[in-house]
Amino acid sequence: MDTEAPHTERDHSSPRAGEGRSRFSFSLRRAGVLGVVLTAFLLLLSNFVVQPFLIPSRSMEPTLRVGDRVLVNKLAYRFGDQPRRGDVVVFDGAGSFVRERPEGHPIGTVLHGAASALGLAEPSDTDFVKRVVGVGGDDVVCCDAGGRVEVNGVPVEEPYLYPGDAPSKVPFRIVVPLGTLWVMGDHRAQSRDSRDHLGEPGGGMVPVDKVIGRADWIGWPVPRWGAVGGGHG
Repeated sequence: MDTEAPHTERDHSSPRAGEGRSRFSFSLRRAGVLGVVLTAFLLLLSNFVVQPFLIPSRSMEPTLRVGDRVLVNKLAYRFGDQPRRGDVVVFDGAGSFVRERPEGHPIGTVLHGAASALGLAEPSDTDFVKRVVGVGGDDVVCCDAGGRVEVNGVPVEEPYLYPGDAPSKVPFRIVVPLGTLWVMGDHRAQSRDSRDHLGEPGGGMVPVDKVIGRADWIGWPVPRWGAVGGGHG
């Protein structure tokens, strides 16, 4: 008489296997929720406190290079402080450097805005980064007998200029209206800045209320970590 117990196959969808799939599914959902929460937190942080800004051009060399991600301090001018000469600022150039904000597909615009706010994409076509050379009330001249920019009759030392660049090959003399800024790139030969908009409405001046924030730190790449150098006071 055969006393061997009959062989039965274990169902692959046993409670233990189902439990494993349930745990995996829960982990995926939890990771998704954490990702959404983290993204929302970073977007809030970039909108109100500090925003990564991807440098798209050579206009601020050698201070800032193409591909650098600078951290823009959005609180720098929120509590009554004003941009100073030598500050490197990020600003919305709509109405000063560009006449109108380019129209785009709404969804694409939102997605690009979110990516640029996280420093993952190039900034909007209306966002610029330049150095403040003159503030409201300043008399800015280029160039003096020594080939230097003068502000209120005082020659400006500009150690941040790209090697070999002249302070400006375009002569100018302007008085900066109150509430506005005269801005220029550090790589003067590669920068389209206030000088290029002298004959346009606004005269190349950037309204202070269009300043997004002050570029304080280079956050990426790692070998370039450090403070963004300031200039004359």
